Amino acid sequence: MTGRQTSRQATRQRTRKPSSQRGPVRGRLGNRKRKRNRRHGPINALKRSWRKANWPTRIKMVLIPTVAVVVVVALVAGLVRFTNWRAQVRAAEAAQLELTRTYDFNPGNIISDGQFFNGSAMSQAEVQSFLDTQGGSLAAMTFDTSNESGEGLCADYTGTKGESAATIIDQSARACKVSQKVLLTVMQKEQHLVTAVNPSNYQLMAAMGLNCPDTAYAGFFRQVYGAAKRYRYYLEHEEQYGYTAHSLNYIQYHPNAACGGAQVYIENKATALLYIYTPYQPNIAALAAGNGTGDSCSSYGNRNFALIYTSWFGSPRS
Repeated sequence: MTGRQTSRQATRQRTRKPSSQRGPVRGRLGNRKRKRNRRHGPINALKRSWRKANWPTRIKMVLIPTVAVVVVVALVAGLVRFTNWRAQVRAAEAAQLELTRTYDFNPGNIISDGQFFNGSAMSQAEVQSFLDTQGGSLAAMTFDTSNESGEGLCADYTGTKGESAATIIDQSARACKVSQKVLLTVMQKEQHLVTAVNPSNYQLMAAMGLNCPDTAYAGFFRQVYGAAKRYRYYLEHEEQYGYTAHSLNYIQYHPNAACGGAQVYIENKATALLYIYTPYQPNIAALAAGNGTGDSCSSYGNRNFALIYTSWFGSPRS
């Protein structure tokens, strides 16, 4: 048994490969697998596709991923810009809310669209009664009017002799779908004409402060109808001016740029039109002064519009 076992053991030893020989074989197999994996990897596959492709295909292979990268970068940049814009809007809205709480004046919403563009806010009889109540000479004054084209912005105006101021205000408002209350407020803001006793010729010639005036707009009738039509023109061509609704607008406090200004988020069309017509906002000194005088950097046009309208007709923002 011992001899046969020894013989079998010797045979197994002769047929078994030494461990020193088996190790390198496994190593060579692993290397071949790695080489095969490299040959079939994505980079090598791309290289092979590139070599096999014609020039139009190669251009597409470069162009498509390039365009994809550009689109992604543009989307990310746009998102960053939008995020920054929203942060600025929130800051402006917070400042405007604080001004509204403190001074009852919102630079981004001076008057609502509903009130501004209501051409039936008052009847002719109501306008006349209002002028009578205010005690100014305008209530009894008449003016010759002329035929004027609305130029697609307003209804045409048919002129006549000796029309009352109330008739001119009412018909201009209805022709252009601008509130009679707005026209009355603007002429008071510009020339104190509603309450003026024995107004000067200049007050009548520049009733609405339109072009201050030049010969084309000189006179009470041309001022009133012209201003109403100008508002409609601004509405149709808002993008041509520096103030637009539903966006941030830098608005100065005074014609002197050194006085500074602030970003305002204009909430509606009517407020944008007021800034196009009178392009300044009141500073804190002007608001704190109420109806009085602020400082050397104060402007009063849009503040006075809000104060006059509110005292006569209630909140302009409701």
